[in-house]
Amino acid sequence: MRSRFTKLAVLVIGLSVVTAACGRYSISSIRSLKAFQDANRYYQRGEYEAAIGRYEDAVALKPDLGFAYFFLGNSYDNLYKPARKGEPDNDAHLPKAVANYERAIEMLAGSEDPQEQEIHKLSYDYLIAAYGTDKLDDFDKAEPVARQLIALDPSEPSVYQALAKMHEDRGEYEVAEGLYLEAIDARPNDAFGYQILAGYYNRQGDFDKTMEAWYSRADVEPNNPEAWHTIGTFYQDKVFRDKALSRTVARDYVLKAVDAEDSALAINPDFAEALIYKNILLRQQALYERDPAVQQALLAEADQLRDRGMAIMADRNAAIGGDDGGGDDGRGGGSL
Repeated sequence: MRSRFTKLAVLVIGLSVVTAACGRYSISSIRSLKAFQDANRYYQRGEYEAAIGRYEDAVALKPDLGFAYFFLGNSYDNLYKPARKGEPDNDAHLPKAVANYERAIEMLAGSEDPQEQEIHKLSYDYLIAAYGTDKLDDFDKAEPVARQLIALDPSEPSVYQALAKMHEDRGEYEVAEGLYLEAIDARPNDAFGYQILAGYYNRQGDFDKTMEAWYSRADVEPNNPEAWHTIGTFYQDKVFRDKALSRTVARDYVLKAVDAEDSALAINPDFAEALIYKNILLRQQALYERDPAVQQALLAEADQLRDRGMAIMADRNAAIGGDDGGGDDGRGGGSL
């Protein structure tokens, strides 16, 4: 689930303005607005128990104040601590959170107000999370809610991804993979979807598909040096860890990693991390070469890249008052 603390804070402020417009028409509406604004102040300070009391006052005075149910539910949600799971007082917060998220969904359905639409969607998101493995752990209730949210907004990848992770956690890998791919279909130019997919394949131990996903990510953001650098690091890690690789395959992976780091450096020649990694890769490549002259040339280039990369990192650290701390000199990859 995405982090939304800042977004919620902004929505709290904005909705206080919305309720101000609603508060002109009756004494109960004015009192409800006052209660809602009081609750928001407590909520923003993380004083959730106090916020709950005033949100409850707000909806008691104005029961159709749909978005208040979301913040009431989220206050209960924030009081729940996964580390205390099993303690009755702690566990009691979650059913109350769920009930209020469901009430917010019901009350805000069909709203044409953009802020209310956002709260409506957030209510679904947080309801799904409340049914997650670290909370109520109720897949049978979480899945239909996620399906409802997908139907509500088929273009939002995060919902497919959340549902995919639920199925993955249950060992339903074929279903999970399909949903991760549906997330990409929903927004094919979103690089994050390929990162999520690569993470899934990596957890499954499927190196080839992992790399396909990383290359797809680089294809949709070809001017991002970090995308290419990531490819290099995955190849390097595979060669370093997988001792079952044949010499031919290992050398091929190292060369592909070098190409990826070259792509990163073509975009940003001062990308220190790519310089350091290419230094490591050239040392690994030298292990697979037969010609001593080629080996020495690769090692000499590696030295230059290492020194340049470390100098850039030292300058960067100095600029922020840091310390390069010595550390590894990048002579990884074994000895000749």
